[in-house]
Amino acid sequence: MSFPNIDSKYKKIWESILPHCEMNNIFMTPEWQYIWWNRFASDQEVIIEPVQSGHNVSGIVTLLRKSDILTFIGNSDVFDYMDFPVVSGMEENFYRYLFKRLGAIEWDEILLESIPEGSPTLEFLPDIARKENYCVSVFESDVTPFLELPHDWDEYLSGLRKKDRHELRRKLRRLETQGDFRQFEVDFTSADVQSEMSEFFVLMAKSASYKEQFLTDDNKAFFVDIATKLSVNGQFRLFFMEIGSERVACCICFDYGNNMFLYNSGYNPEFSPLSIGLLNKALTIDVAISEKKSEYNFLRGTERYKYHLGAEDRKVFDIKIGRKE
Repeated sequence: MSFPNIDSKYKKIWESILPHCEMNNIFMTPEWQYIWWNRFASDQEVIIEPVQSGHNVSGIVTLLRKSDILTFIGNSDVFDYMDFPVVSGMEENFYRYLFKRLGAIEWDEILLESIPEGSPTLEFLPDIARKENYCVSVFESDVTPFLELPHDWDEYLSGLRKKDRHELRRKLRRLETQGDFRQFEVDFTSADVQSEMSEFFVLMAKSASYKEQFLTDDNKAFFVDIATKLSVNGQFRLFFMEIGSERVACCICFDYGNNMFLYNSGYNPEFSPLSIGLLNKALTIDVAISEKKSEYNFLRGTERYKYHLGAEDRKVFDIKIGRKE
């Protein structure tokens, strides 16, 4: 089955159960997974099947097959989380069906990456696979720092460590003395997506050599794809910081449910003495607090600034399943 042949009924079912799933984030939506598949894997087979439990759907099997390897639909280069959409309280029904379904598919290995801690996939799938006499390994692959948001900015500041609170206030005051700085969000209802994303790519490439290497033509096109599609419903948000008339820092956030996800960022190193990279992100935390979001998720990576801004780690795991010889 390929994504374009999925009828609207499947998409509606997928979207309708997500709010009832323990794991529910932007990366698990059908739109995100379709955008990725269409850009990077349109020659590969997807397996997408709602799983019935009586008159209800308990979850959706979402897998990609490449040769004899089964994975989630996506990859860890651009997906910070991956998982199955499974309705809370119906997990056992779903995972038992999943393994029954896997018995009818040709595969040598299953590699499921970037599963967040607390996922029912981590709780149920390894045990079921072992009982079916498969080789199973589960290992921590990364962390995604996050921040539970308070009611207001002052409460947020008071929750930081004393040194971090002092430093953030000092850096904000120093930036404010510039007098000609502003942080603003791109209005995609009137802005040109390609032009705005091109400015984002310039700053992203300047900020680190590994980010410059990441920005291949395909990855740039993928970013433009998600900006174009997800900005329609306000889920893609692009924030720039300007000093004078020059854009000096930027970040992409995803607005999904009651959470804000920091996806990627960039800045001009010439302005590093003003801590523009950190402050650009700190001001989006202020936005999330003012909009009454419950969580700000910094996503994958252990950069120090995340912890200076109050983050705590959430672990991410991979599962590998193979056949016993």
